[in-house]
Amino acid sequence: MRGTLRIYLGYAAGVGKTFAMLGEGLRRRERGTDVVVGFVETHKRPKTFERLGDLEVTPRRTLEYRGSTFEEMDVDAILARAPEIALIDELAHTNIPGSRNEKRWQDVREVLDAGIDVISTVNIQHLESLNDVVERITGAKQRETIPDEVVRAADQVELVDMTPFALRRRMAHGNIYPPEKIDAALSNYFREGNLGALRELALLWMADRVDEALQGYMHDHGIEGPWETRERVLVGVSGRAEDERLIRRAARMATRRGGELLAVRVIPEDGTSDGPALDATRRLIEMVGGSFHEVVGRSMSEALLDFARAENVTQVVLGASNRSRWQQVLRPSVINRVIRDSGPIDIHVISMESAAPHAPLRSAKSGGLSARRRGYGLALVVVSLPLVTLALTPFRAQVGLPSTLLIYLMLVVTVASVGGLGPALLGAFASSLLINWYFTPPIHTWTIAEPANLFAIFAFVAVAAIVSGLVDRAARLRAESQRGRAEAEALARLAGWLLSDDDPLPGLVEHVRTTFGLEAVSVLRLGDQQGWIVEATAGEQPPATPEAGTEAIDLGEDASLVIRGARLPAEARRILTAFVAQLSLAVRTRTLAREAEDAAELIEVNDLRAAILAAVSHDLRTPLASVKAAVSSLRQNDVSWTPTETQEFLATIEEETDRLGSLVGNLLDASRIQTGSLRLVRSKVGLDEVVPKALDSLRNRGRGVEVQVPETLPRVDVDAALLERAIANIAANALTWSTSGGTVSILGSEAGGRVELRVVDRGPGIPQSERERVFEPFQRLGDHPSGDGDGVGLGLAVARGFVEAMGGEIGIEDTPGGGLTMVLAFEAQP
Repeated sequence: MRGTLRIYLGYAAGVGKTFAMLGEGLRRRERGTDVVVGFVETHKRPKTFERLGDLEVTPRRTLEYRGSTFEEMDVDAILARAPEIALIDELAHTNIPGSRNEKRWQDVREVLDAGIDVISTVNIQHLESLNDVVERITGAKQRETIPDEVVRAADQVELVDMTPFALRRRMAHGNIYPPEKIDAALSNYFREGNLGALRELALLWMADRVDEALQGYMHDHGIEGPWETRERVLVGVSGRAEDERLIRRAARMATRRGGELLAVRVIPEDGTSDGPALDATRRLIEMVGGSFHEVVGRSMSEALLDFARAENVTQVVLGASNRSRWQQVLRPSVINRVIRDSGPIDIHVISMESAAPHAPLRSAKSGGLSARRRGYGLALVVVSLPLVTLALTPFRAQVGLPSTLLIYLMLVVTVASVGGLGPALLGAFASSLLINWYFTPPIHTWTIAEPANLFAIFAFVAVAAIVSGLVDRAARLRAESQRGRAEAEALARLAGWLLSDDDPLPGLVEHVRTTFGLEAVSVLRLGDQQGWIVEATAGEQPPATPEAGTEAIDLGEDASLVIRGARLPAEARRILTAFVAQLSLAVRTRTLAREAEDAAELIEVNDLRAAILAAVSHDLRTPLASVKAAVSSLRQNDVSWTPTETQEFLATIEEETDRLGSLVGNLLDASRIQTGSLRLVRSKVGLDEVVPKALDSLRNRGRGVEVQVPETLPRVDVDAALLERAIANIAANALTWSTSGGTVSILGSEAGGRVELRVVDRGPGIPQSERERVFEPFQRLGDHPSGDGDGVGLGLAVARGFVEAMGGEIGIEDTPGGGLTMVLAFEAQP
């Protein structure tokens, strides 16, 4: 009988997989089970070693490879010992060449085949299917992998979990790696973002495995309906414009329930080609976090429900069709069939009326019914009158004239309700002729023998005309009501645009175009010398001058609304007046915003000028005073200075001159950044080349800075001189704030297609609320003595300006154990 396999799964080293495995072994032994340790790797972690306790450990096998000695698990020893349970660590381990098997999971398979239960461990990054994903996340390729089916085939898989913050804290306390590896690990693989992504990957993988187990249980026990263990929302799509609203609504439903979104398109068995609308649908589904599927089926409702049952879907979202009543009669609704056959699956039908763009305002004078409905009415007259006459003719003796008149009157009323006044009058006139010819004695003549019959026919025509007129009037009133509602909706949307954005002008212009059905709309402003300036446009080929449009309306502030399209009716101009008033307000708001921006720039320039003057009057005066005092002392003729004292004066002059140069350089750099006159000379350089030069430029030549920047890092496309200045400023700041005896580390790494440089100090750190301020010019938080800094609070401001000008990013992180880490990131170059 084959043994059972239990696996403890983790998302990174140090989460406690081995600890949990040993704990389970101890519990089993206490219950009387024969347990041995086939192989365990403590990694010199004290707590793991203590957890091993007095468990029996199988001796390891010793192998020689390339002049070195290695220890591997001894499969033969385990098989000879034949325990009930073997604890075997690191399932994805690759054995030393010359071992019994290439991989440890193959050793485990032999142990299982011998009837021995195995408890093992593995990390999520070792699964073969996730290898490329993990490499993109961490930037490190995993060379030891294990086939997914080995882990999926395990009898039990238990996730060992902890938060990334707790894992980093465990790392910082020295519970995972030795002290000399902690900083490098925290700055590279064990970054909080990496750990969060790996943890999510492990949770998703476990969720899928639980779902597989659930489906297997349902299959074994004959359970057909979906179990609501995890919400799955299915939305039916077709590639139409209405899909966008439908998908977003379904995505919100799935998000609120913490579920999964699946979009399905049913392809008829004869097949159809994909259009651009379907491509847009696919992109939107991916953006909202869903998955797109296509199924082929003869019946759309059956295909949807079959897919829903196969995927254990709990809710289906469909869009209500805008089909006419005749279409619904001739072709039954897919929605009705889905609702009828859905069983325990919930069906949501979303109204699509508001999904389509609102129709342009139309004049109510056209009134009446649409041409399509009048066409339906005429078709009904042409088809139904001959059929009714043919059906009644054999029974005219039994039915009688009064009943015949009622039947034809009912037919005419039906025509009136469908096609309006014109088709109904035509039907009434044609019906009177047919009644006279086929049903009024003498038959098949135009003569009417009895006056009562003549009166009945006239009454029939009159009633038909009155009813038709009432139906047509109702249609006109309905059209006027729809127009009033459209106007109200247009005004409501107008108010919404004004409240929804700081700059409503672009939205208002588009709203004008769609509301009035125009081809293009522009808002133009008359410039001083450039002619007309386009403020906002909507539509294709918008007019660039008032002469290019159909009509131009003055908006004030030297601005005009220029429209191109059909002339607007008088009724529409009432609404247009409201739009013009709001457009004028929007143009005025934009003008005021520009004036405020100009004023803010002037204020900023004045603040910068005042700060520079303050720096010059205070921080520049100190080194100048030191230089002046040293030079004056050397020039005194009444004092004889010793060579040592002379060298001290000269060193002071040199040191303070360097300090002045740094101050002036940062002031000039800040001015270049502020005015936008920074010029870049880009080239592809390695960080291992730039960092030493940056440290050499410091006054202490970078003493106390530990550098770990591998030469194998990808190169970056930057201005080498500016990057050198930025790194020097950041390193100087780190040295200034480092506590006594604390070292500053500069670490280089690659992750996610980016090259990152971390400058780590062990100083007091910066509160979260103050971190953005350190990049502002002339800020010295805590009023710390300047040391190697620039003295006026410009070092980090200049560094940020340089880094961002080169397309990089600069941020701040906490140093585990206390301190601050500055992170510079650039795109890696091939």
